[in-house]
Amino acid sequence: MNEKEEMSMAVFHFNPQRPYRSNPDLYLHYWGQEQCVPGHSFGPGIRDTYKIHFVHSGTGDLTAGGASHRLHAGQAFLTYPHILTHYAADEQEPWHYSWIAFSGDQVEHLLSRTCLTPEHPVFPMDEHVMPGLFGRLTAAGEAAGGQLDLPLQSILYDFFSVLLHCAPPLAQPPARSKPKNPHVDQALHYLHAHYCENVTIGLLAEKLGLDRKYLSALFKQTIGLPPQKYLLNYRMTKAAELLSWCDCSIGEIACSVGYEDPLLFSRMFKRVKGVSPKEYRSLHQEKTDIIL
Repeated sequence: MNEKEEMSMAVFHFNPQRPYRSNPDLYLHYWGQEQCVPGHSFGPGIRDTYKIHFVHSGTGDLTAGGASHRLHAGQAFLTYPHILTHYAADEQEPWHYSWIAFSGDQVEHLLSRTCLTPEHPVFPMDEHVMPGLFGRLTAAGEAAGGQLDLPLQSILYDFFSVLLHCAPPLAQPPARSKPKNPHVDQALHYLHAHYCENVTIGLLAEKLGLDRKYLSALFKQTIGLPPQKYLLNYRMTKAAELLSWCDCSIGEIACSVGYEDPLLFSRMFKRVKGVSPKEYRSLHQEKTDIIL
């Protein structure tokens, strides 16, 4: 990795609080700012987080996703994890920029609501939130007294709400999506709300006022899975989430996803996930130990 005059005039702030689980919805890793020296550059290289730079003055160049961009004051650019990236300050008018680095389960969904892609990562800054984001995060960190999670989360969500307006999705003709079936939508809603209870497909059909065989055929045609298998997969996904972050016993987790018999739950979990609940938890704990 090539880094000219690394951290020559940079100010970094790291989030000292580890995420409460390995796959949080949204987590801020660090933020900073720098008045770059002429030609100061990063890469070509990759990172394992999303990172946004806000250009406050000066100019520079970005190459990412196979495309090149010339940036100036008032613009920002997003770099994606595991995408080869190179950016450099101009030799005559080097940029002054600030940045935030983040990750989380919600990031991909939030970015899907914008026009941003690895090939088109540039967007205009707003007038109020983005120019002062570094100072706002720093002030929150100094005032939090060790309780940074909620202040930083609040600021990050505020930023994303503004980003959706600064980089709206491109207008596209309506997609010809597969028609939704109201009966299947109702079935999904019921399963998601009652998966932790003793749900049977017969009971589900009765609740919807449909024949059991008709509902099963309709569900499989629309979703691609029979309702029994969908419910099993959904329960095991919820169980895996619990195993990832809570200290409940296997029996308590089994009960939480609709199984009175822990042995049956363990057998079903291994069938779906390939490992036992105990092994899954152990693997997760090993990964959690190395999270920075």
